[in-house]
Amino acid sequence: MIKIGNKAPVFKLESSEGGMFSADDLKGRFAVLVFYPKNSTPG
Repeated sequence: MIKIGNKAPVFKLESSEGGMFSADDLKGRFAVLVFYPKNSTPG
C-alpha cells in the first residue's frame, strides 16, 4: 500500500493525447494520483 508522502511507483501509461506518460514526467512537481478499481467491478 502506498502511504502519504511516499514516492509514486514506477509506471508508464498511454495518455489521452495518444502519447506515453510516466512517473518520470512528474519529477520535481507535486502531484495527486488517484487509483480506483476497474469500472463496473465490486469494491
